[in-house]
Formats: sequence, structure tokens, C-alpha cells
Amino acid sequence: MKLKPLSALKVIKILESFGFKVVRKKGSHVILQNKGGRTIVIPVHSGEELGRGILLKIIKQAGLTKDEFLSALK
Repeated sequence: MKLKPLSALKVIKILESFGFKVVRKKGSHVILQNKGGRTIVIPVHSGEELGRGILLKIIKQAGLTKDEFLSALK
């Protein structure tokens, strides 16, 4: 399965399923953190989707593989 652009809210829900929690919001960015202290910043712009490049960076920052992320997407 290919990685396709996704809405920021969908990405946040997937990351929450991996143990990340929203710790704060600042402007158009949502900051998530897991128990290990790993932090990810997600840009949330209404009406826009996150492209493949930013999604790959978010997946890498989360310490996940692309396959793990895609399996949670189903």
C-alpha cells in the first residue's frame, strides 16, 4: 500500500493509537508526546492534507516504520 496524503487529524488519531498524547497546541501546530519523551509537532491547517514528505518525517520522528503506520491506517 502506498503512502497517500492524509489530514492532520487522521495522523494524530493514528499516533494516539501508538501511545502518543496531545500535550499542547500552539497556533496551527499540535504537539504530541509519548511516555518515552519522544515529541512530534503536527501542522494542522484546515482544508489541507499532509503530503508524503512530511508524513515520512513524522513517521520517522515517531520511531515507526512505514509499514507499521500503514497497518494502523487500515
